[in-house]
Amino acid sequence: MLIEGVQVKPALVEEGVWPWTVPAVAEIAAHGVRLNSSIVVLMGANGSGKSTLLEAIAEGYGLDVRGGHGGRKYASTLERSPLGEAIMLDRTSVGSGMTRRNAKGFYLRAETAFGMLEYMTGAGMPGYGDKPSWEVSHGESYLQAILGRFSGPGLYLLDEAEGPLSFESTLQLLYRLQDVAAERATQVIYATHSPMVAALPGAQILEMTEHGVAERKWAELESVALWKRFLGRPDRFFDAT
Repeated sequence: MLIEGVQVKPALVEEGVWPWTVPAVAEIAAHGVRLNSSIVVLMGANGSGKSTLLEAIAEGYGLDVRGGHGGRKYASTLERSPLGEAIMLDRTSVGSGMTRRNAKGFYLRAETAFGMLEYMTGAGMPGYGDKPSWEVSHGESYLQAILGRFSGPGLYLLDEAEGPLSFESTLQLLYRLQDVAAERATQVIYATHSPMVAALPGAQILEMTEHGVAERKWAELESVALWKRFLGRPDRFFDAT
């Protein structure tokens, strides 16, 4: 593990202003949150704050918020987010050495992944795949980077990376993440809606809801219950009577 917890500088919390109005973010600002696994899954609906938290962790750790591999000069021209400015990461002894140019790992950010992968493959950056991203599907470009760049010590942050992937490709992704998390000095933090991702063995699941943030078991997740109901009787969800 590289990060054991997340806290927020109280002086930088601005009451009544986003993102402090998001219940899960507000709870983290007030009490912090502990991380206890080499795989952490942030579960939540749209607007629950999971991607906001993931981006702030990337900023605090030293990864370019536009995404891509760490260990290169921080080149983003974007200002830090409010949560990114305020976040404090409780690093392990190993994690404390991974800062700035030594911030090893990868950030796969949903909003910027297409442009980042297009640039990296077009520039011939090693590990991003043999084919330019515009010659393969969106999902294939994701897998090229994941299989080529997810290896060795570092922090691996993923934001809904399963989005463009088929069931089989998602399993391929999850198998890779298992291998990565088993390596020395690594940690995976994954923001998702997917019960499939949350089923990763050994993962700590943090559910972010309108009530705050809480650690859950897979079977306790609201999304798991909804998917079970849907797959059991999908017609019920379309019955207008």
